[in-house]
Amino acid sequence: MNSINEKMPVILIGNSFKYEIEATLKLFFNAERFSFSDDREDAKGSRYVIAEADGFRISAEVMLDGKIDKAEKLLNEPVDEDKDTAEHELCRLIYHILSERLDVRPPWGLMTGIRPVKKVIDCMRDGLYKDEIFHELTDKYEITPKKLQLAYDTAVNQLPILDKIDSSAVSLYVSIPFCPTRCSYCSFVSHSMDSAIKLMPEYVDALCRELSFIGDIVRETNVKIDTIYFGGGTPTSISAQDLRTIMEAVEKNFDLANVREYSVEAGRPDTITEEKLRVIKELGAQRISVNPQTLNDDVLRVIGRKHSREDAVKAFEAARKIGFTNINTDLIAGLPTESYESFCNTLDRMIELDPESITVHTLTIKRAADLFENGVSSAGDTVGRMVDHSIEKLMSADYLPYYMYRQKNTLDNLENVGYAKKGYESYYNIFIMDETQTILGAGCAASTKLVYPGGKITRIHNYKFPYEYIRRFDQLMEKKNEVIECLTKIRSAKA
Repeated sequence: MNSINEKMPVILIGNSFKYEIEATLKLFFNAERFSFSDDREDAKGSRYVIAEADGFRISAEVMLDGKIDKAEKLLNEPVDEDKDTAEHELCRLIYHILSERLDVRPPWGLMTGIRPVKKVIDCMRDGLYKDEIFHELTDKYEITPKKLQLAYDTAVNQLPILDKIDSSAVSLYVSIPFCPTRCSYCSFVSHSMDSAIKLMPEYVDALCRELSFIGDIVRETNVKIDTIYFGGGTPTSISAQDLRTIMEAVEKNFDLANVREYSVEAGRPDTITEEKLRVIKELGAQRISVNPQTLNDDVLRVIGRKHSREDAVKAFEAARKIGFTNINTDLIAGLPTESYESFCNTLDRMIELDPESITVHTLTIKRAADLFENGVSSAGDTVGRMVDHSIEKLMSADYLPYYMYRQKNTLDNLENVGYAKKGYESYYNIFIMDETQTILGAGCAASTKLVYPGGKITRIHNYKFPYEYIRRFDQLMEKKNEVIECLTKIRSAKA
């Protein structure tokens, strides 16, 4: 594999299919970087890809380690008249060349999107039966039967919830993008408390001002809040008093009477105290997450966590003691130095704790993560065995898959799946994956997703860094006029 500072040339001739071709290449080179051009002369060195489209003909040429493989196909319609088919079939040519050359069969086949369940649900809503869905998606994407079954099971559990979605309501996301330290695998926009502590009073003040501003818009447009989610970072990184201040701002500015789900991602056990848990419960949140990621102390040290297995168990038990009856726990398959046996032991212990939901992530390495710099990009067959075991083990313990998403640079091109006991599925997690409800984001690095009647989606991104969010707050609020327009249309559509 190339050095992370080198780029594999990708030459696009007669087409502009950059995004999907890059996504296809990432199935095989998940830590690779690419340079794109339309000049065949740029195809140099021992590694490159040429993707060409001309009239009815598409072709692919792949050079790996000095050896060239080629493939071509004639289409039924000219490229310019059916670009979607041309793009998909060109990616298929590249996929088959690389699959044969590298002897790799990605479990999700050609499917590159982050929402595989959405495609299954679309088929269901079109009236297709299970065998028809399997045939259509297998033929188009070459997904393995095991993954297709997982996507189908997830869709079956998700669809009844989606059918009850209130598209005239909105959800609220509150960002607290701070952590006590940065985990080595993390690629989220989060900031250590050591560097952010001086900004905390100003940040809390700005966030409360934004919540007030959004609250005014919600009242003005007369929409209701459906779900609330505090995420990060680790929301419990901040003090109990700061957490209280922010949650009181939510209580003051929004009508919580009709909120179906209020979640706080407590996250890292080393940030969870009984005082913070009591604040969270007192101010209306019913659902929390306690996320150790692993219960192996040696692995925790490797990934930069400052807590132990025992700390994680104590944090979970403290939440139960205080009265939380809806707790999620997260774990990650494929963490550095984690063995298959260690992962299985963590999963067994989590099931013994009896949370209402368990989310199994597959390690994703992005360029912002320290592990990327160390070249972690593959776990052999181990991570696949971990994920397969988690599916079987959790479903046999009556945890059903209810939401799923995929990310670029995930080990072995695997997936992240939320499992829950019946009746404890997270509405917010489903809504954010299905993209059928507007989500209003407040705080640094938060994103507002506006879903207009008819399905149009636009996004408004808050500034990524706390100092920028604080100093440019007034400019940020000027962007909110589009929120008023969208919520007015949502309300009008219901009327």
